[in-house]
Amino acid sequence: MKPRALACLSTLGALLLVGCGNDATEPVEIDSEWRGQIAQGDHIEIKGVIGAIIATGASGNEVIVTTTKSAQQSDPSSVTIEVVEHSDGVTICAVYPDVPGQAPNECAPGDQGNMNVRDNDMEVTFTVRVPAGVEFVGKTVTGDVMATDLQSDVFVTTVTGSATVTTTGIGEATTVTGSVIADIRATDWDQDLAFSSVTGNVTVTIPFEANAEVVATAVSGIITSDFPLTRVSDSRMEGTIGNGTWKLTLSTVTGNIALQQSL
Repeated sequence: MKPRALACLSTLGALLLVGCGNDATEPVEIDSEWRGQIAQGDHIEIKGVIGAIIATGASGNEVIVTTTKSAQQSDPSSVTIEVVEHSDGVTICAVYPDVPGQAPNECAPGDQGNMNVRDNDMEVTFTVRVPAGVEFVGKTVTGDVMATDLQSDVFVTTVTGSATVTTTGIGEATTVTGSVIADIRATDWDQDLAFSSVTGNVTVTIPFEANAEVVATAVSGIITSDFPLTRVSDSRMEGTIGNGTWKLTLSTVTGNIALQQSL
């Protein structure tokens, strides 16, 4: 059995609402912090809806998650920060008020849970410190997800925003509207990897020693590569790096693709 996380959630402080006319208020900020130890190989997963997720490496063995709420209209207490411990690690979510007629919002790991938002402009920014060996998973709907200088596997996704990954492990990054920038330094991959956007550029850097079957697709854009790829159609290039053990998929609709070799 994997060890459970040891953690605490605390409120750091608050800036109260200040009236500003009949229909608006000044921005609101409320800070909270979660600290805990998560076993190497397990993960810290962040689920946001509106707001950025910013993850960087930590020198110690403690995961630190700080949240900041801000809004022009909505009550800061309407959005709660929930922590769920499970067998694979810890999931932390920004949970918005339930939407009438929709399933109740729920914080749960992976593809589980539910989150609908209506008439709420609360922005929750997550700042995460991730120790070496602890997998990081970051998901939001509106906002950038940036996971840089990590020493673990990284998987990030957003809908409206950019997705950025720099790690000594493996990783994936996806967005719909925004760019993808990834620097994957591991050579010993243990799964297929994918990086994608719909309206944005996809730039991925991998080591010369990587082993992958590359498929790069840009419907309306240019594909460039430091590795030898063959053009199989106007919008698609393919090639084998090393022994081609794993599949590397790069895709965008409106944007360019650049596959680069680590220096």
